[in-house]
Amino acid sequence: MADPPLDTSTRLAVQRTRLASERTLMAWIRTCTSLITFGFTIFKFFQYLATDKHRETVVSPWVVGMVMILIGLTGLMLAWIQHRQEMKALQAQVGATPYSIAGIMAAFIAGLGVLALVVVGLRL
Repeated sequence: MADPPLDTSTRLAVQRTRLASERTLMAWIRTCTSLITFGFTIFKFFQYLATDKHRETVVSPWVVGMVMILIGLTGLMLAWIQHRQEMKALQAQVGATPYSIAGIMAAFIAGLGVLALVVVGLRL
């Protein structure tokens, strides 16, 4: 026997909850993208400076770049996992929900982050 359809106010509340979760994941994507790009930029900037002047630094720009990219990727992965758990919990209560576009974007950004990690890791 099928569950009766949700009333309008409940259906709208479910949509608001789902969209709030999407916005939260998008905020995490923005934050993690900033960390990844900033780490890559630091590495490339100091790599460029190293060709002009040979200066000693306290902390290697390579280490700083790698750490920032890894933090960004870790944050993105944790945010995506949390988002999936929230969506599964919501689906368990109300049934099927639309697929998450923010989840797809998180995968694309993670791919770019892994590419940046490889470039910095190989010091290209």
